[in-house]
Amino acid sequence: QVQLVESGGGLVQAGGSLRLSCAASGSIFSINAMGWYRQAPGKQRELVAAITSGGSTNYADSVKGRFTISRDNAKNTVYLQMNSLKPEDTAVYYCNAWIVVVTRYEYDYWGQGTQVTVSS
Repeated sequence: QVQLVESGGGLVQAGGSLRLSCAASGSIFSINAMGWYRQAPGKQRELVAAITSGGSTNYADSVKGRFTISRDNAKNTVYLQMNSLKPEDTAVYYCNAWIVVVTRYEYDYWGQGTQVTVSS
């Protein structure tokens, strides 16, 4: 079994910063792409940022220049540094990872979600 455990959400004022972490554990052989998605009330889940195993990144236009995704392959962990937060960044943030398990099959895993609330 594989688990993704997120941490780092919370309440912050507009203009502030938060850092999200997501650690993968379990029967992992390797991890391919990792990413962060978010879902605001009444809206569809959307991609915020993603990073490949080699470190290539892509971002939603709405967060470019403010958010930075990174990963520590030795710790099976992905991070999302969020700066200059805006009220419209308020959402539940979900970690996602494409993980090859010890049986060599690849599966798509999701974290439980962490709430980020930005007050104006």
